[in-house]
Amino acid sequence: MKLWAGRFTKDTDERVNSFNSSLSFDCRMYKHDIKGSMAHAKMLGKCGIISNEDVELILKGLEGILADIENQKLTFDNDAEDIHMFIEAELTKRIGDAGKRLHTARSRNDQVAVDLRLYLIDEIKEIIELITELIEVLIKKAEENKETIMPGYTHLQRAQPIMFGHHLMAYVSMLLRDKERLSQCLERTKVLPLGSCALAGTTYPIDRQMVKDELGFNNVCANSLDGVSDRDFAIELASDISIAMMHLSRFSEEVVLWCSWEFKFIELDDGFSTGSSIMPQKKNPDITELVRGKTGRVYGDLMTLLTMMKSLSLAYNKDMQEDKEAIFDAVDTIKECLITVIPMIDTMTVLKGNMRKAAAKGFINATDLADYLTKKGVPFRDAYKISGSIVGWCVLNDKTLEEVPMEVYKEYSEIFEEDVFDAINLETCVNMRKSEGGPSKESVEKQIKLAKEKL
Repeated sequence: MKLWAGRFTKDTDERVNSFNSSLSFDCRMYKHDIKGSMAHAKMLGKCGIISNEDVELILKGLEGILADIENQKLTFDNDAEDIHMFIEAELTKRIGDAGKRLHTARSRNDQVAVDLRLYLIDEIKEIIELITELIEVLIKKAEENKETIMPGYTHLQRAQPIMFGHHLMAYVSMLLRDKERLSQCLERTKVLPLGSCALAGTTYPIDRQMVKDELGFNNVCANSLDGVSDRDFAIELASDISIAMMHLSRFSEEVVLWCSWEFKFIELDDGFSTGSSIMPQKKNPDITELVRGKTGRVYGDLMTLLTMMKSLSLAYNKDMQEDKEAIFDAVDTIKECLITVIPMIDTMTVLKGNMRKAAAKGFINATDLADYLTKKGVPFRDAYKISGSIVGWCVLNDKTLEEVPMEVYKEYSEIFEEDVFDAINLETCVNMRKSEGGPSKESVEKQIKLAKEKL
């Protein structure tokens, strides 16, 4: 029999039971439901709402249920509507009337909200730890490659020479912001809804501050309607996860390119690659391709939450049951991606020679050639035109800027001297870019130091 069955004169249709049930996915919150119930019971006892004897029975009963679930001695009843009803029914079965008193001054509405917040608090902390681990791996790779020259790109065209360490530190900057966003989301999730009851609080003399402290929340929600009827904390988390997945997807796209024979900038470890069922030569970067695909899935989770909430009047509506599968999926997905990507990056081999060869082609030191003239007094636009004309000569004659004879340079401007070859040397081009945040070895070292301090 349903715990809410008093008003009804007939059993719920089995088709409704199946459609209405959320146990299949909210059962993962069993620890958090028990934790919230234990704090609630302690508060009821302290406030004299139920007896201390009942509190002791409730706590002991809940501890037993938790242990039995953990040890797989107790399995979830598929006939239960949700994890909250399952645990309360099991508790009552074990300790009798004392179990029926647990739900005093509480509704499933605020119970669900506190369980979800407790669950997501733990998950956010895990995601932050994983992102921190990824940042540390990227920093390690950046330190190893602070003098590894590669071509920097715009429009996927070779543009200017940079250090590979500088490229990696760009992703460190993105991930540090992801970590900061998640940390801020964590603080906003630590607001206690328990005590809001169905929507209008309670006439019992409860102590919400005690429950807040017992459960480790920072604040108590200031409005009971808001406490049970909003899920902005879950939407914010899904948004933060979506942004982090976008960063992972961008990096994954680059790994796919870098692994290709057209680039061959890196080699993934065999343990983090797959082969082809028909082409024996293939070594595929499937992990990164899956990250790209799963990013769209997480975006869908965010849109599910936003769409679900957009037309709901206050307070609680059954639509909100749909919050869990979406946010659970977003959380599971980013954790799965991070757990796999971290060792993939840690074990990849950087093919420094190939990066250097690619940087030597494509005239990526043409800007430095123009800067050379500008520093000798030529207006930048004139210097830009001269440099572009010399690049055109190189294309026609299959030469690089370093291979242009001095007499040809002189044809375009008498200002050119032998020191031009030092100015357009790739190492010079990169290491002279010492502006804050730039690609020089010195700048990359500063970026690494700053990132470590932020960690």
